[in-house]
Amino acid sequence: MDRYIQAHGRRLFGLCLTLCAHRQDAEDLYQDTWLKALAAFDQYDPSRPFEPWLTRICVNTYRNTLRRLARSPIFNGFRTTQEKEALLGNLPARSQPDYTSLYQAIHGLPEKLRVTVILYYFEDMDVNTTAQVLDIPPGTVKSRLNKARTKLKEVLGDETEF
Repeated sequence: MDRYIQAHGRRLFGLCLTLCAHRQDAEDLYQDTWLKALAAFDQYDPSRPFEPWLTRICVNTYRNTLRRLARSPIFNGFRTTQEKEALLGNLPARSQPDYTSLYQAIHGLPEKLRVTVILYYFEDMDVNTTAQVLDIPPGTVKSRLNKARTKLKEVLGDETEF
């Protein structure tokens, strides 16, 4: 398993950071993904690529975490949206380009669209690999990407060209 962690760990952690809003949550997702991969390693088919298999475990783990948090009385650690916005408003300004509105818009998408966008655009997966990871047909990936682009354009206006 060590060689898989060395070969795929960095990319997996990048995916975890993209999926999660906080670094600590990303670290937890990363560890949970490797633990689940280790537990299910006997089910892995070595004739198929490892990365899509691992990515599917990560995405499913992320979805399960979201479902569990949605049932929690305190979602995201904030009691109100105002509390979250007050904290975000006190953060220092970035010197790099500010993609906050894009990330917020992406995180505001429905889960199916959000995960598809993250895998396709942030993880540089093609339509077929994204379809394999999500266990859906490639046409569904294309449809979700189209819906997501439409929703993002509505939210962001014409400031970003996709």
